[in-house]
Amino acid sequence: MVETSSPRVLSGIAPSGVPTLGNYLGAMRNWVRLQDGYDCLYCIVDQHAITNWQNPAELRDNTRIMAAVLIACGIDPEKHILFHQSAVPAHARLAWIFNCVARVGWLNRMTQFKDKAGKDREAASTGLYVYPNLMAADVHAYHATLVPVGDDQRQHLELANDIAEKFNHDYGVKFFPRIEALITPESARVMSLRDATKKMSKSDSSDQSRINLMDDADSIALKIRRAKTDPLPLPETFAELKDRPEAINLLGIYAAITNATPAEALTQFAGGGFGPFKEKLAEALISHLTPISEQAKKLLADPAFIDTTLQSGARRAACVANPIVDEAERIIGFLPR
Repeated sequence: MVETSSPRVLSGIAPSGVPTLGNYLGAMRNWVRLQDGYDCLYCIVDQHAITNWQNPAELRDNTRIMAAVLIACGIDPEKHILFHQSAVPAHARLAWIFNCVARVGWLNRMTQFKDKAGKDREAASTGLYVYPNLMAADVHAYHATLVPVGDDQRQHLELANDIAEKFNHDYGVKFFPRIEALITPESARVMSLRDATKKMSKSDSSDQSRINLMDDADSIALKIRRAKTDPLPLPETFAELKDRPEAINLLGIYAAITNATPAEALTQFAGGGFGPFKEKLAEALISHLTPISEQAKKLLADPAFIDTTLQSGARRAACVANPIVDEAERIIGFLPR
């Protein structure tokens, strides 16, 4: 995969907990589909994870869980590359170069740092502050040109391009290519089951706020029954869903998991209450997700297989990244010509 005529795709996900339905519908399912038309690298970004303190044993376990779930969802680690970030030192090497290329003013404009750091910014790790530079290195280390992202990551992609352009300008080269956002129309924005104004998150303190991809059928059914709704019936048109975020969220989940449009989903249940709708939603989720959770559990029963798969992926990833980062270091004067 060092030389390729197909566009190269790279994307990553942090091993900060069991992936959720939001991760699956928003990203992972699309990653599987992208394998048919692109050369894909999928990275478990454990270096990004430690921008907030992680229990070492839990980090190792969560990395294995993430790998198992990705494979269970359909990621093919033989045809494509699945690896964990820290196993490929090229990421950190290029990230330091980018730390020296990026400007403080650029990072000060990153809205995600402000959101994640909260009110006590002085207590946030410096890693959290500069992690957009590492994100840029994750992509540019492979000369990947396509990155599947949601709207919340567009700013980081713009920064990655700014860094590449400044590097190229400063050293008089055309080395790092421009990255394009790969927005797939099937991506679903899945919100919390307890507060539909917030994204579903694997780091939310309430397990009732999310469907985990390792949840069993009973847990899924219970969480959907308890999902927050409003007292009104489901309307005939989407215009009538205005200011009803919980209804929009649950209908969107049903549409995504059944491969329907939101309008088609609404037509099925218009005029009815949430009770019957939630039963159908739970049935659809259980039918779709149970094979994934069962396969992931089988894979996790053999941790040596997971570790070997990730190690093999890291070696293959390094074969792509090392020549690119070596050349970047030659350009800036670290290595001889």
